[in-house]
Amino acid sequence: MMRHLAFSAAILLAGTTQATTPRTNSLPVGRCVNMGNHLEPPTEGGWGGRNIADDDFAIIAKAGFDTVRIPVRWSTHAGNTPPHRIDPAFMERVKHVVTLAEAAGLNVILNSHHFEHIHKEPLKAAPQLAMMWTQIAAEFRGFDRNRLWFEIENEPHDKFDDSNLLEVLTPALAEIRKTNPDRPVIIGGQKWSGIDSLATLKLPDDPHIVPTFHYYDPFDFTHQGAEWNDPAPPIGRKWPTGKDAAQLAADVEKVRTYIKRTGKTPFMGETGVHTTVSLPERVAYHNGIREAFDPVGIGMCTWAFTNTMPVYDSGTKDWLPGMLDAMGVRQRK
Repeated sequence: MMRHLAFSAAILLAGTTQATTPRTNSLPVGRCVNMGNHLEPPTEGGWGGRNIADDDFAIIAKAGFDTVRIPVRWSTHAGNTPPHRIDPAFMERVKHVVTLAEAAGLNVILNSHHFEHIHKEPLKAAPQLAMMWTQIAAEFRGFDRNRLWFEIENEPHDKFDDSNLLEVLTPALAEIRKTNPDRPVIIGGQKWSGIDSLATLKLPDDPHIVPTFHYYDPFDFTHQGAEWNDPAPPIGRKWPTGKDAAQLAADVEKVRTYIKRTGKTPFMGETGVHTTVSLPERVAYHNGIREAFDPVGIGMCTWAFTNTMPVYDSGTKDWLPGMLDAMGVRQRK
């Protein structure tokens, strides 16, 4: 499932006989970790986290990961009025981070994260999303399309749903295509891009779109005691129950059905368990999810490297015991 998961070899013809880049039906995401709570808080390292360190990506690559997903809150670093100019210093910071990741040999998923306005007033906020992506796409157009992929907006929810998803995202995609005509672009569905969003997800008419979903099921286990939920699921939920096992098997079939129906292979953009759950239980969850979904051949991105649902301890500078094995990551020599 690692780097040998190549782009589809199906060839599309442009015009009459001129061949274009092969259609992108999947991405070689492999084993992936999110750089969570670094660049998507209002300021880097907020919410009790820390700034990304220059050696983080070498540590991640040496552990055996293939990809990093870098969530970025562009909106708090952009002007309030058109053209919503992104702070040049922040843009350079993100470029520095992406360059470090690629230099370490990692694929990179770069997204827009926590653009709160778009979930409350999707159509009203769509022009700002497009203007931000005009700038992002232009800045990153020189990066390898086989190694850097864009994700237009994280986890559509609230009023941002299937009824307006394409209308909201299409202008941003059009801006991306002006400077990045064939770079893979990732789109997730409504209701926080949960696995059930795949059943109704409509994608733009573009050969290089790749679908994604997030997996935190059962939510009352993975988010028990999570202070950002009101109310938070109560602490003490165990996993897996017999019902959980049946649900996991059914969820795997949902992905198989989607692949068969669309010819596109989605990847799991986020999964994880809050630290209110004991480490052995968290390890068991990661192991169970990996074993269930691995046969489908999808990439999986754990949330997150050092924060909220960490898999690495910045204090001891080591991976949490048992976590790499649970995620199926094999350290490189």
